[in-house]
Amino acid sequence: MLVMTLALAAVGFSLLVVALTTGSVIWAWGCIVVCVAGAVLLLVSALSDKKAVDSNGQEGRGAATG
Repeated sequence: MLVMTLALAAVGFSLLVVALTTGSVIWAWGCIVVCVAGAVLLLVSALSDKKAVDSNGQEGRGAATG
């Protein structure tokens, strides 16, 4: 999922560059939509990783177990 987030960030940056060079508001709105989608995807990924760690019984106290 992080790769998809990185790809959305690259697309969003590309749309931002196009919006700035052409002066078109439509490209800027496209950039905003893509960036919001990437942020939501990143949030979902972070929450699912946290839930997976919690379900494994690790509390994340920072103590290394070996």
